Amino acid sequence: MKLAAQLISSLVRVFPAKAPRPAKLPQLRAPRGGRASFQVAFVVPGLDSMHLACRATAQGGIVTRVRRVGAVPMPHYNTKTAAKHRDGRGVLPGMVPDPLIDGELHHFAPGEGSAFWVSLSVPLETKPGRHAITVELQPKDGAVQTLRTTIEVAAVALKPRVGMPMTHWFHVDCLADRYGVAPYDESFWPLCEKYVRNYVEHGLDCLYVPVFTPPLDGVRKPEVQLLGVTRAGQGWRFDWSRVERWIAMARRCGVRTFEWSHLFTQWGVERALRIYDASSGTPTLLWPAETGATSDIYRGFLAAFLPELKRFLDRNDLVADSFFHVSDEPHGAHLANYRAARAMLRELAPWMTVMDALSEIEFGAEGLVDHPIPVLSSVPAYRERGIDCWAYYCCWPRGAFLNRLLDTPLTTVAMHGFLFHATRVQGFLHWGFNYWYRFQTTELIDPFQVSDAGGWPSWAHGDTFVVYPGVDGPIDSIRWEIFAEAMQDLALMRQLGVDPDSAVFKGVNAFDDFPREEAWIHAARKKLLAAKPARASRA
Repeated sequence: MKLAAQLISSLVRVFPAKAPRPAKLPQLRAPRGGRASFQVAFVVPGLDSMHLACRATAQGGIVTRVRRVGAVPMPHYNTKTAAKHRDGRGVLPGMVPDPLIDGELHHFAPGEGSAFWVSLSVPLETKPGRHAITVELQPKDGAVQTLRTTIEVAAVALKPRVGMPMTHWFHVDCLADRYGVAPYDESFWPLCEKYVRNYVEHGLDCLYVPVFTPPLDGVRKPEVQLLGVTRAGQGWRFDWSRVERWIAMARRCGVRTFEWSHLFTQWGVERALRIYDASSGTPTLLWPAETGATSDIYRGFLAAFLPELKRFLDRNDLVADSFFHVSDEPHGAHLANYRAARAMLRELAPWMTVMDALSEIEFGAEGLVDHPIPVLSSVPAYRERGIDCWAYYCCWPRGAFLNRLLDTPLTTVAMHGFLFHATRVQGFLHWGFNYWYRFQTTELIDPFQVSDAGGWPSWAHGDTFVVYPGVDGPIDSIRWEIFAEAMQDLALMRQLGVDPDSAVFKGVNAFDDFPREEAWIHAARKKLLAAKPARASRA
């Protein structure tokens, strides 16, 4: 029995519980130096499973990569979201297509919706115009089936995005624990570099520097602290060698800006950081965990540390490329604590520019933070007050808002770039590049089985990570690939000088009010790729 296969858009999930609908693949388009993707969708006929290989080739020197679309369990819908804003209606709860698995020969069950994911990388040297793509499906015991399509390569050559930093928190302890290596041992660095390269390849350019163990989501492992700290009489001595190695590795991978460890505890700004002296071989706290944020002992430590940090930044040409944190997600009741901590930092380090995820307008209105990062639903309040800001989401908001959860339609995920540009936010932060722990613990979960850190319904399925741990490096998710294509849109808009008020953005009004139709996305990308820099604002 012949395998019925078709080429379809990468903006449609192929759920195992549902045969893919007949669909025509829209014209593929990409800039020179850019990327595109599509899927090969099929159902294995009959009653027997099938071993199947898929190969793709393209003209013009275009590089192809074929991966099997794997699926992970989603036992519940994410809450607070109307049916019209959810994917998988009628097949969820159930299995969701997400991880993209490399390999030569794959095993498929009969009667299930199945797919291969084809990624296309267009070299800068590729000539503009239409280039043929050939896909071959080869059953282990059967005839080859051939499918064909084309990609339209635009004349514009994609350049690295300028401005609008993008960061996701990179969890060193999750990475080290998952692979059974110690943070910063020699075996750790090559593994870490693979993940940082993946991070940059997907449009991120700002990386967290865990100079101290990040005070995020519970008590994290002291071994994550990059900086060597040793008591020296009444003061401290600092060893910057691992910090220097981290920065060098990140820059080698393409990271351009850095965010440094939060200097006070999360959700309240009440305590000093847990900072450790590991010179004896066993990390030892420098002060009791309950030490106050503005206590004399912590003030004394910061008075010694911050000038050393400034010298390190100057020595490595990092001052203009660095962002600093006070505390993560303070709320209105924490305003006095935040104000006191910020005042202490201004006294000790007047050169320091601060950014934090905080949503109450008071923090921005008082000028306590140089780069406020409100949650998406609070961005309009900042804009109305004339306060420039970044944006973030973290489990919330849901419903009509932009997100990239396991049940977020992929057409919504694809709108990140257009929305970031149209809303004029100055950057984006997300907390979960690779958070593979049970929520607020250091207990590893299996990311192929648990997608909410065990915290549903408050913690959403698909919020805690965008990459899966492979045997020796990251496994991309579908959501991560679509996000990367959205970052390509953003880079092109900034490169071409597209006016956020351009007709290209008709209907893009807010983070919860924007087009969600695939046809709109394809049409907007077509206009973008045809735009000329001199008249891009009139596109």
